[in-house]
Amino acid sequence: MQLDTRAQTLLKALVERYIADGQPVGSRALSQISGLELSPATIRNVMADLEHMGFVASPHTSAGRVPTPRGYRVFVDQLLTVQLIDEAALESRLQSRIFSTPPQKIIANAAQVLSSLSQFAGVVMTARQESIFQQVEFLRLSEKRILLVVVTPSGEVHNRLLLTAVDYNPSQLVQAANYLNQNFGGLSFDDARLRINGELRQLQDDMSRLMQAAVEAGSDAMSEKEEDVVISGERNLLNVADLSSNMTSLRKLFDMFEQKTGLMQLLDMSSKATGVQIFIGGESNLVPMDEMSIVTAPYEVNGKIVGTLGVIGPTRMAYERVIPIVDITAKLLSNALSH
Repeated sequence: MQLDTRAQTLLKALVERYIADGQPVGSRALSQISGLELSPATIRNVMADLEHMGFVASPHTSAGRVPTPRGYRVFVDQLLTVQLIDEAALESRLQSRIFSTPPQKIIANAAQVLSSLSQFAGVVMTARQESIFQQVEFLRLSEKRILLVVVTPSGEVHNRLLLTAVDYNPSQLVQAANYLNQNFGGLSFDDARLRINGELRQLQDDMSRLMQAAVEAGSDAMSEKEEDVVISGERNLLNVADLSSNMTSLRKLFDMFEQKTGLMQLLDMSSKATGVQIFIGGESNLVPMDEMSIVTAPYEVNGKIVGTLGVIGPTRMAYERVIPIVDITAKLLSNALSH
């Protein structure tokens, strides 16, 4: 639904004032801050039209109006003027934390920087890496108990205990390891799993089951090496009245942090898009609260998108400040992980 210039100007003024002080905005205030030479009656008529279209709402306790999720969406998509920030200062702040540290630490620091700069919660979905193995080895510990040793191309070693239905002798274990290494070494476990089902049918059933178990266990062992999502600054949201005003809201908020399933779906969805994405509460089933927004951006490693980061805060956040923080942090994290 298209808004004329006058309605857009008044909606922009209303959202900006509401974000600034959190109080419903009346027609008198709009006449002072909008820069339009309109009578109070005209402003009231425009506000009534905006309310009828679902862009603003009138709280029962006030004659003023507040933006709805639909109003916020028009604001961030069409009316927002993104604030210029000191990109060099932000880059220096990030670089002082992330270079010469392992990837896991870089990601945790990025979440902390997002939280400290926004004063909300920072979140980073960790880089999705294929579970590629260079070689495997089986060590017989006792009857029907085998230690699977997985070595990655970078030299990392992962161990997993296999409990088998058959007691394999050392010769069989060497045979199975040699077959996997010669035919699947250098592939991901996912690729190996797809090929194994067809290629191992000609082998003995017991050996086939051992190799299939090894592929499953090896993939699980490598996927456990780090968290899927790193969150920093959750406690900041306790200071946001819009999110912590009642126990129901708090329960939804921390259920999201504890379960992480919905948050992972949302971050994974934004990784398939380009640039900054804004999820406003009430619009998406993936955002559990009407009062919550999540600003996200994907990050890359050597030109390939591998994850997403963002800021979780109230719908009434300063988008013009948070958007460039998320955007620049994603670019700097990409640079750091690609070195």
